[in-house]
Amino acid sequence: MLHRFQMQAQIPPSALAEAPLPASPLASPLEPAFLGRPFSRGDTASTLRTIVALMLREMTTRYGRSPGGYIWAVLEPLGALLVLSMGFALVMRNPPIGTSFLLYFATGNMPFTLYSRVDNAVSRSLGFSKPLLMYPSVRWIDAVLARFLLNSITSMIISFILLTGTIVMTETRTVLELGPILTAMTMAALLGMATGLVNCALTGLFPVWDMFWGMATRPLYIASGVLVMYESLPRVAQDVLWWNPLLHIVGEMRTGFYPTYNADYVSMSYVLLVTLALLALGLLLVRRHHLTILYD
Repeated sequence: MLHRFQMQAQIPPSALAEAPLPASPLASPLEPAFLGRPFSRGDTASTLRTIVALMLREMTTRYGRSPGGYIWAVLEPLGALLVLSMGFALVMRNPPIGTSFLLYFATGNMPFTLYSRVDNAVSRSLGFSKPLLMYPSVRWIDAVLARFLLNSITSMIISFILLTGTIVMTETRTVLELGPILTAMTMAALLGMATGLVNCALTGLFPVWDMFWGMATRPLYIASGVLVMYESLPRVAQDVLWWNPLLHIVGEMRTGFYPTYNADYVSMSYVLLVTLALLALGLLLVRRHHLTILYD
């Protein structure tokens, strides 16, 4: 016993200071994986499987239980376009550009609908997947990406079907430019994700924000150039509405369908700057407060 005590006494204090501490038995098994260690190849595969599973769950929940399923996702925006085009055809002899009211409204309505759908889906992503987020393998970013990808892909497929049908069924004689069309649809989806993340955090922390946002964005359909073109507005209105990024997206979309339409006011660099700023803010807020949003 005396010999063992002498051996321990000879250990220098610096060696004890450098010795690694044992793992705490109080460490929570529910600690998110992305906070404690970097991603590995296995983590990436697991994340992809989780996102796909969440997408399939939403598809079953939203469309699988109703007759017709995804058919209603196409019929709903088609009906809205037909009603709008017929209503304005009774008031106006010709659309502001082109010869088809249906195509005019479709080129403005499709990117706006894509933005609105993604924004609404992402802003409710944590509440929609709250029961599954109790599992440590499902993270908040998985729920956000699943809703973003599903609603973006669905809206783009619907837009492709409706726009193709409009061009085939009406004598538009348009010459398509895929560059502006893809740019507008992509930026609409990304902007919807950015505002959706900010709204997700603010609505979770302040529930009254959801009602305020709904009232504030109610006139957005008109202010985004879907019905009335930017060039037709008074100068004062142009100076104010120019700051609306959706106005630039709709203008970019229409340049892809109307070769003679020159939208000088469009600035996609401004749209990208606003989108990145909102996206960074939304990611920061949700990452910081997602536990508060889930458990309050």
